[in-house]
Order: sequence, then C-alpha cells, then structure tokens
Amino acid sequence: MARGIIAVLSIALTVFALADCVQTEDDKIRGLPKWAWIVLIVLIPWVGPITWLFVGKDRASPEGHGRPRRQGPLAPDEDPDFLRKLDEDIRRERREKRQRDQDDDTDGTSSGQDGDDRSS
Repeated sequence: MARGIIAVLSIALTVFALADCVQTEDDKIRGLPKWAWIVLIVLIPWVGPITWLFVGKDRASPEGHGRPRRQGPLAPDEDPDFLRKLDEDIRRERREKRQRDQDDDTDGTSSGQDGDDRSS
C-alpha cells in the first residue's frame, strides 16, 4: 500500500513538474536549456522534478511584469455601482407593483360598487 502511494506521488510530481517546465517561457528558465530540464525531470524520479521546482524556474517576477492584476471589484456583489443599480431596480419594481395593486383596488372597488348599485 505504501509503495503504491509513493509511486502515485512520484508520478504526480513528475507530471506536475513536466507540465510546469513545458509551459514556462524560455527566458524564465535557469541553469539548463528547456530540453535538458525535461530529460532530467523524466529520467530521474524525485530528484529531477524537485530540482526543477526549486532551481529551474525563475519564480520571482519584478514589479510590473507577470500576470496583470485586475483592477476594481472581482465579483458583481463587490461592485458598488452594480449593487446600487440592483437596489434601484428592486425599489422601482416594488413601486410599480404597489401602484398596480392600488390601481387594481381602485378599479375593483368602483366597479364592484356600481355592480351592487345596479342590482339593488
């Protein structure tokens, strides 16, 4: 059982390191060329992938480089403009519903009284 877990961990580590190496841009790779890192990762279990993860890739990115950070809210429920518009829409719908209900009550009451007056 323990050997099976170790084998699975070794394969997972190798696959992860290999995918990371293949996807890394050439200018961020340190020490060896990309093809040499791939050979090292595949042929030397544990040592190759761990060496790649700690030494092979330049992980420190200077300010202004790397993946751009998104400005502003990350989700609609964090966006004050969206929340304000949503609140306005809800209030408008409630006002319109109240107005419709009042109009229905007014129409229903006057027609109901007219109907009662005629039958009397």
